[in-house]
Amino acid sequence: MNELLATVRLQFHRDFTLEDAEQWVDYYANLGISHIYASPLQASRTGSPHGYDGIDPTRIDPELGGEAALERLVSRLRSRGMGLILDIVPNHLAVGGSQNRWWQNVLAWGNDSPYAEYFDIDWHSTGKKVAPSLTGKLLAPFLGDSYAEILSSGELVLGYDADTAGFHVDYHEHRFPIDPRHYGDILRFAEHNALHEQAAFFDALQQRKDAYTAADNARYQLSKVMESPAAQEALDVVIALFDGTDPNGAIRLHTLLERQHYRLAWWRTAADEINWRRFFDVTELGGLRVEVPEVFEAVHALPLRLVEAGWVDGLRIDHVDGLADPRSYCLQLRQRLDAIQAKRPSDVPRHVALYVEKILGDGETLHDDWGVDGTSGYEFMNEVSGLQHDPASAARLRKLWQDVSGRSPDFASEVREARREVLTTLLASEFNACARALHAVGQAQLASRDISLAAIRRALEALIIHFPVYRSYADAAGRPAADAPFFAQALRGARQMLNPPDVAVLEALERWLGGEAPQDFAKAEERRLRQRAIVRFQQLTSPVAAKAVEDTAGYRSAALISRNDVGFDGEHFSHSIAHFHAANQQRAQLFPRAMVTTATHDHKRGEDVRARLAALSEQADYFAAQVAHWRRLAAPLRRSLPAGVAPSSGDELILYQLLLGAWAPTLDSQDSEAMQAFTQRLIQWQQKAMREAKLRSHWLWPDDTYESAAHAFLKDVLATPALCDAIATTARAIDLPGALNGLVQAVLRLTVPGVPDLYQGGEFWDYSLVDPDNRRPVDHGARQAALEEALTPTEALPTWRDGRVKQALIARLLHLRKRLPLLFEHGDYRPLSATGEHADHVVAFTRQHAGYQLLVVAPRLTTALLADAEQPHIFPHHWGNTYLQPDAGVWQAVMTTSSYAVGEQGISIETLLKDFPLGVFLREVVTEGSV
Repeated sequence: MNELLATVRLQFHRDFTLEDAEQWVDYYANLGISHIYASPLQASRTGSPHGYDGIDPTRIDPELGGEAALERLVSRLRSRGMGLILDIVPNHLAVGGSQNRWWQNVLAWGNDSPYAEYFDIDWHSTGKKVAPSLTGKLLAPFLGDSYAEILSSGELVLGYDADTAGFHVDYHEHRFPIDPRHYGDILRFAEHNALHEQAAFFDALQQRKDAYTAADNARYQLSKVMESPAAQEALDVVIALFDGTDPNGAIRLHTLLERQHYRLAWWRTAADEINWRRFFDVTELGGLRVEVPEVFEAVHALPLRLVEAGWVDGLRIDHVDGLADPRSYCLQLRQRLDAIQAKRPSDVPRHVALYVEKILGDGETLHDDWGVDGTSGYEFMNEVSGLQHDPASAARLRKLWQDVSGRSPDFASEVREARREVLTTLLASEFNACARALHAVGQAQLASRDISLAAIRRALEALIIHFPVYRSYADAAGRPAADAPFFAQALRGARQMLNPPDVAVLEALERWLGGEAPQDFAKAEERRLRQRAIVRFQQLTSPVAAKAVEDTAGYRSAALISRNDVGFDGEHFSHSIAHFHAANQQRAQLFPRAMVTTATHDHKRGEDVRARLAALSEQADYFAAQVAHWRRLAAPLRRSLPAGVAPSSGDELILYQLLLGAWAPTLDSQDSEAMQAFTQRLIQWQQKAMREAKLRSHWLWPDDTYESAAHAFLKDVLATPALCDAIATTARAIDLPGALNGLVQAVLRLTVPGVPDLYQGGEFWDYSLVDPDNRRPVDHGARQAALEEALTPTEALPTWRDGRVKQALIARLLHLRKRLPLLFEHGDYRPLSATGEHADHVVAFTRQHAGYQLLVVAPRLTTALLADAEQPHIFPHHWGNTYLQPDAGVWQAVMTTSSYAVGEQGISIETLLKDFPLGVFLREVVTEGSV
């Protein structure tokens, strides 16, 4: 029946196509995977490495093989009892360039385009007092320099497309179409009579209400004229008159462009003046209004057709927080999926899974009234990571960070400062639009008409700076109860930074942003203004959080960088065993089919990099001493620049952490080829880290001098034998506990409530860094060869450095899930507490359903316990008197062939973990009345 049991995330692009994936279906089937969870397959920009820059959601990307290749892949999957989960992107499409026909049409026709409402463009609300040059236009900030410079440089080139009989202006990869109603501004310069006469036909379109359709005939007539070689020669002469390198040509070209529905601008203007919603601050990605019925249908026609045909068993919704109303969207999509269930082939799953990519803040849970199966699993990454970091080291590592970097160790304060910067730089335009929307609400009532725009800006800024989650979900009915605690927390923080009059404004914002339900107001215009302000606010807080937390504070505050990743709560250095259990119990109760993962295409550090650094948290004093030693050795390698030393002390400390985390157990500092490849990967990471931190360099204004000095420092560190060897020695010290952590997180992912997701290649050790490093090609051949060896986990353990033990463990548990699907889908979750001297080093729980009970026993904080070990396996006697009390009976080990009879006195961890570093055990449950 191809039921959803476990997924593997595959990244598709032109170098790994649908046909390529088809070759490895047997491998994944033999591993135990039930579904390929594909990156976006709908048409994206040529050469896209990830698919999130879609250009046409109505077709499968031809670079990936198109729909025919998808059909072959699905057929192959079905033949092995597998299926497909599809990642879709309803929030945005790629804009700029020339490949998005919807966007090109909007540029050509403006608000008269049938696609004008597809994109979230603010055509008129800027007003003449705010930006008169944008009234009725959209900003096109795609120029590499100021408009005047580009205009006179000749880089803006007027052109004619014979295939469409249309005019456009080209700028490198960008194409800006000319409104057909203004083709006459070009054609009347022609000294060819027939061509010159065409100008009047296009001029006439300006007076016609049916200009959009009438233009087709005018273009047809132009194409007929252009069949003449003389007309072609005459048009070449005309186009030359619009050459910007000539002063008169620049005037003509500028005059033509000023009559279009867009205003060409330097890319730097986007942050301040852009009047359409982007994906975060990425100007190449334009926001879609999927809440408009016509847009919803256009964006989802293909995925829904594939679901109905039985090709797709589930959808993953990218960036659900970017939508105007996530709840309504998800419920609408669920309704459509449920409606076509009966039309699906009989041999595919009835239930179509629906997942949302959602970052949950500390204490936040996914709303349970959206009709979704859960998130794509970022929160589990955070939960297992927090479990593996030693709370006893938090204070020491924070002090080390503060002493070395000179920055505050308080992650929350770094987030607040980063939020302020993002609001005033990267997202200033979006912030201003939100403030104006709120001001319009205030102006709609006499009681609030004296609240100024400036006061609203101050209160709004304070509110967003202190907002503890990505967004709230207020709608026409007001603010949901689940959001109230987070909004109240933001209000408390905001009040502390505002003067009394502005506090009163803040209270007004609380009411306008969902404290009062828009639907309760009698006037339609006031309801519209309030809902518009709510949407603007909620679509602003999400990108602010993403840019401030993940992409800024995460690189500025690094007591240990492993606690700064997508979906993590960096203010918490660690989490207790009880916290971990509570999260799993809640998932079992609310979202038992949610995805759980420990690696994604978005992660900043691979799962085993984080596992290694978690082990480092158990050796804080040792690490601090090594850092002091390395900094002394590295002193001659730093560069003195006018703005300060390079790299900064904070960047240097983060570099040392990354070196230790990414230093694979097989990496030999004497292997020059391997070290060179490692160095290049780190340089790529280092540039991104420095620009994300926005301290000494920046994406908008990169400091090439600082970056070059930092790169040189990195190379010198790894080329200085004494320093490189010292770092390598410390890396070796976390090999064993890091590997054991890696095995533990794999086991937990495969046994807790939820559908486990394996990120491509992660069945071996994953020492990847931030993208694009985490999207490197996967050596499927090596993984298939290892799987064909059919090693048991215990057989693979002695050569643990090559990663086969991780694959063997994953395969063993995936096949267990396949054999007992009901146990994992419906099994309860019961925490078990160990007793004895190392009780806090044991995480244990049971799951029970349908006649079977599963026991999972995993070690944590194992560095001291691994003393003298040569494998990531704790010597049994080191467990001492640590005991566990599972239900009495005979338990069969899943990882080994051993079985254990457990009585009323329980069983020692020494016994349970004697043959393998962690334990998964199964017993048949004899229920009353059974034979």
